[in-house]
Amino acid sequence: MKHLLAFLFSVLALHQAHSQTINGKIIDRNTKEAVAGAHIQLLNSDKETTTNQDGNFSLEGEGILQISFAGYKTQQMTATNAFLTIELETTLNELQTVEIVGRSVKKYNSDYSFAATKTASLNKDIPQSISTVTKELIADKGAFYLADAVKMASGVIPASYYNQYTIRGISQNEEGQIINGMRTRQYYFLQPITSNIERVEVIKGPSSATFSSVDPGGSINLVTKKPLTVDRKEVSLSVGSFSTLRGTLDFTGPLNESKTLLYRVNGAYQEAKSFRDLVGNKSFLISPSFSYIPNEKTAINTELILSNMTGVLDRGQPIFGAVASVTNLNQTPISLNLGASGDFFKSKEMILTTNFAHKFTSKIGFNAAYMKQTWTEDLQEHRTTNGFAVDINNKPVTSLAMMQFVQRQQYWDVDNLSAYFNFDFKTGKLHHKLLTGYDLSSWNKNKGGAQNAARGYLLKNGTVAPSFVLANADQYQTITINGVVLPKPNVSFFDLNNPSYAMRSPEDYILNVRTALPSALTTTNAVYIQDQMQWEKFTFLLGLRNEWFEDITNYETTNELTVKKTALLPRVGVTYAVNTAINVYSTYLEGYQPQSNTVTLMPQTGSLPAGSQFDPLESNLKELGLKATFLNNTMSFNAAVYEINQRNILMNANDPVNPDLLVTRGAERSRGFECDLAGYLTPDWQINASYSYIDAKITNDRDLSLIGARKQNTPKNSANLWTRYNFAADSALKDLGIGFGMQYQSSKIPWFTRDFILPDFTVFDAALYYKPNISNMQIALNAGNLLNKTYWLGAQNYLRLFPGAPRNFSLTVTYKF
Repeated sequence: MKHLLAFLFSVLALHQAHSQTINGKIIDRNTKEAVAGAHIQLLNSDKETTTNQDGNFSLEGEGILQISFAGYKTQQMTATNAFLTIELETTLNELQTVEIVGRSVKKYNSDYSFAATKTASLNKDIPQSISTVTKELIADKGAFYLADAVKMASGVIPASYYNQYTIRGISQNEEGQIINGMRTRQYYFLQPITSNIERVEVIKGPSSATFSSVDPGGSINLVTKKPLTVDRKEVSLSVGSFSTLRGTLDFTGPLNESKTLLYRVNGAYQEAKSFRDLVGNKSFLISPSFSYIPNEKTAINTELILSNMTGVLDRGQPIFGAVASVTNLNQTPISLNLGASGDFFKSKEMILTTNFAHKFTSKIGFNAAYMKQTWTEDLQEHRTTNGFAVDINNKPVTSLAMMQFVQRQQYWDVDNLSAYFNFDFKTGKLHHKLLTGYDLSSWNKNKGGAQNAARGYLLKNGTVAPSFVLANADQYQTITINGVVLPKPNVSFFDLNNPSYAMRSPEDYILNVRTALPSALTTTNAVYIQDQMQWEKFTFLLGLRNEWFEDITNYETTNELTVKKTALLPRVGVTYAVNTAINVYSTYLEGYQPQSNTVTLMPQTGSLPAGSQFDPLESNLKELGLKATFLNNTMSFNAAVYEINQRNILMNANDPVNPDLLVTRGAERSRGFECDLAGYLTPDWQINASYSYIDAKITNDRDLSLIGARKQNTPKNSANLWTRYNFAADSALKDLGIGFGMQYQSSKIPWFTRDFILPDFTVFDAALYYKPNISNMQIALNAGNLLNKTYWLGAQNYLRLFPGAPRNFSLTVTYKF
């Protein structure tokens, strides 16, 4: 009997051991945040599972657990009956020198960047200021378009309704975006949709050693969402002010049991009007992405982005002729738009990208990326010539805006190739991360592009004069408006006192400016070498890029015009780790932009090849900074002081007679201080805040009166804040969250006139979130411009002001499954 009881107890004990349940949570060792989608396997068995969105897991059995997840070191440990809290150490996954697999952390700050150095690097180790806006911040703010997101970064000022910004007081010249570190080309008139964006990186300074031709103030890099190893699906539907209706979807997960093949699909659609007269848009985006990771050495990602945007180019609010110091910007409604019914702007874009990464050994790797982009534009619009009408005595009539009618179609192709080797080795006490590679960028403006325009004044002989010449007044047809006799325009004046939005067509005008936009091929070849060297507490970043630029205008015709240029671009930086939480750095960068690139945003339709004839825009940056983390690495703080100098700046002359005339400005200097704060103050409270002081001046100009003058559309002081707090589960307000935001800018002057000042403004935003703990649904109510402040984002002149939106609301329902 005794032996029988012993046997029964042994069997029971064995059964209990085999039925043991292992419970635990996987967190990031640095951030202490949950790691969703981590793979847990019980070795020597077929039992496995993945962590849920809170990082928790449960698995039957006993033995050795193996925990793995992209971006972290694989770890093994013995399972016990106790609840396990397992900390994973990040490796920034050496395969992901180009980003292949997405990350599932959910926070307002990002601690790494791939694009800034072409290697997976912690931001704190990069000797350069980088401001990041994550998808979580984008979602909480309801920032459907890029401008609403990127303004959270320090020193980034949206200057209009377009995808146009000043960064550190320096205006954008390059059209298009940098996507995953590679340049795209398209006009900036319609804002990019953010639904497929993982994070927005604003990499400050002229990073030509990394990105080739870039703006001196900085580069905006859009990092797209990549597939995850965990199944996740999300759909959202929004309605809001100005007849806004939008929907998004985000599906991701593995396509096979071994999780070597992953997918992600992002989609978005919006149809909306505006507080501005005649303005509306329809935007559509679909972006599938696939990652294949057959083993620990090789990874491939292919991504397609298809976008179609149809809208109206909003050229801004006109006001009556400005008088210095006494101009009233409210003299016309902020809704007033210089346009006509039937105007349109249509843009279609396709971007196909493939990334490949392979590790030959643990110390040697190869990475390659190819991007193909096609872009088409179809435009028809009525817009001002940047001047007022004149009467028959050549005196200005400031209640009548001089107008023009423009049609434009064009077709662009862009090819980008980037290939480089990584070497990880030591020489004595120096640890090297050496990178050497080759970049190719080809931008083809295809044949068939054309622009037609109707402008000027009608003559009695049936032809058109580009301007009114008083000495020949008897040769002009005339028109009488409000008792005033004026030379008759080719395109009817816009009466600011009595706006009319009649339907008009090209047959109403004489198209006196017909221009075949010349075909062109712009090619850049570059080789580069970069070494990140670590010695004790110092990290040195040295880079050198040699670039060969060729621009062929009238490409594949009998009168080709070829311009070739070469540039050698250095990069020097050093970072010193004061302790584990604080790094200080200094850096020096040089920038280079062929004017063939900068001229596109202000096309000189009469002589587009002229852009390549100007000297290239050259720039340099000197910067000192600090990067710190605190509150157990849940908060990050970055600060920098800098000076940027640039010369040979190409500008539009703002000449009403010749709206496409270009001129150069000798030199500009921008100095400033900026800081960014982001992260978790408590587990339920996130914050993102930034401040910027910019002292930007003109140091040399063909107009001597402008030397020493303040730069345009640049506030000296600007600040942004967004914060979200979720009430605790045991509070009376459980399941609720609140958001609050603020944006401040000091006064600015317009681009092309200094006759008036855009006043400073402070705008407040707020949000209310409802997310039941037992539900996968969230309801968010966002309110913009709570106090209904009238303010202006920027201005070009007295006929093109860009007022901000009045008080507005949006309601978004998001469901995850």
